[in-house]
Amino acid sequence: MSSILDIDLDYFNLIENPEQRLQELLDWGDCPIAFIVEKHHKAYSRWKDRVKRGILTQPSHILHVDEHHDMMDQKRNANIANFMYHAMQTWKNSRVHWMVDTPIDSPAMWLDNDVWKSFSHRFSLGPNRPHGWPKPDIVSICTSPNFISNDLLQRLLRSIQKFMTGCTGEAYTGNSVSRRGDRTPFSIRLQEVQARRKQPEESFADAVNLTIYRKYLTNKD
Repeated sequence: MSSILDIDLDYFNLIENPEQRLQELLDWGDCPIAFIVEKHHKAYSRWKDRVKRGILTQPSHILHVDEHHDMMDQKRNANIANFMYHAMQTWKNSRVHWMVDTPIDSPAMWLDNDVWKSFSHRFSLGPNRPHGWPKPDIVSICTSPNFISNDLLQRLLRSIQKFMTGCTGEAYTGNSVSRRGDRTPFSIRLQEVQARRKQPEESFADAVNLTIYRKYLTNKD
């Protein structure tokens, strides 16, 4: 069984010293960043692909560092709002810890009662890692450019440079092609990720999900 460190950069929106906190997480993980994605459910797709190819064993632990729990619905297809639900459904023995300082809500609000009952004993939340949580076998980063300012995004991307250098896994470089053993200079990868932000949204469905989530957050008491 394996452990995943799953970091969404929007987690750092309300965190003091965000670059330092990110580097502390990565120092603890002691594992190179495997890839960077813009849409969080794309990380889930890459985890599944690694498991399918035997590169990664089925995850037993997922440390979900994120402003959102990403279990907002039970739709058949994974999207940015529900992919963690899919992860818990796919890997029945996996434990998920949602690392969050101030949770906006609970997955129990969004999932059917029977589904949440089957998940709840494997799900925890809080600002710190649970005691004895295993170090990651893989680290993935999501930039979530629609949920984070451009200034903070660029600062955080620059701060992870040393964790990307020499990475021998896949590297997300702003297109749909993954390259094993990619040793492209980090500065070029960073430029490509930043350039990607200027392109249109991937799909209408993703845009709808973002609109719904923003409306919910705006109207929440």
